[in-house]
Amino acid sequence: MASLPTPSAQPDDAPEAYVGLDAADAERLARERGWSTVRALPPGSIITMEYLEGRLNFEVKDGTVIRCWKG
Repeated sequence: MASLPTPSAQPDDAPEAYVGLDAADAERLARERGWSTVRALPPGSIITMEYLEGRLNFEVKDGTVIRCWKG
């Protein structure tokens, strides 16, 4: 029987700390803190509700993060 894959590590980080930051700065900071996947989305984007360990999502309006969540 094959072993189960190890999920990506998820940093112990507070998503609300990214709100209000410039999107490029927020992405750089998130990668420095260990997030394996960082995705920026415009407000109202249609996305899947699939939770992905190690992913940080930014909702970006006018170049600024207005919302941030894990998964």
